[in-house]
Amino acid sequence: MVIADVTATGDDNVLTAKSSEVAYRKEQLRRLQEEVIELEDLKTGVSITDLGLNDFRMDLINYVKEHGDLEDAPKGMHAVVPAQPDLGLEPGVIFALRNRNDGVNINQQNRLHPYYLVYIAKDGEIIANHTEAKKLLDLVRTSSKGQSEPVAAVCRLFNKETGDGRNMKLYSDLLSASIRSMIEVKEEKDIDSLFSGGRTTALVNAISGLDDFELIAFLVVQEGKA
Repeated sequence: MVIADVTATGDDNVLTAKSSEVAYRKEQLRRLQEEVIELEDLKTGVSITDLGLNDFRMDLINYVKEHGDLEDAPKGMHAVVPAQPDLGLEPGVIFALRNRNDGVNINQQNRLHPYYLVYIAKDGEIIANHTEAKKLLDLVRTSSKGQSEPVAAVCRLFNKETGDGRNMKLYSDLLSASIRSMIEVKEEKDIDSLFSGGRTTALVNAISGLDDFELIAFLVVQEGKA
């Protein structure tokens, strides 16, 4: 029952799984196995909420109850938080994107589709790609936990670097690099699918680039003293 709950999505009926979902569930079971092993290595207890996204859904529900629906929030909003390398928050930016083509889900690897999260360092290296949804949500939560007001010190550093937001070329370039990284991950998965013995995803639901996505929000992880 636990495995069925963890591997299911909110819209799934686990008792009537279609054949097209077999590959997705196989991948989810593999991830579940790896995550359990990792948690055991840390000698910590395993909770169902550690392996799923339900705790994040509850956070969202509680937020909406208190602050209202987010549908009317403007696109492109951002926040700045201090880097905390010891907690996995390296200097960089976490982009939240929405795929304009609802029919595209990169090899069914993204549990948040049509929304995508990507964490990229300022040097262009991908810290966490879009398939690592729980890790990314954990990092976002860690970065802002207990904060109800802007962190003035890192906001000043960000404003100084960008000329109060007038020069955003660095972040535009990082956004382009983030989307390119998703295309590269899909191409790698497509190649793997050719040798998996199942249906191939090669040349199916291709992502062409920036035009396929809209920027919902981004979180700048700013180095410097807060």
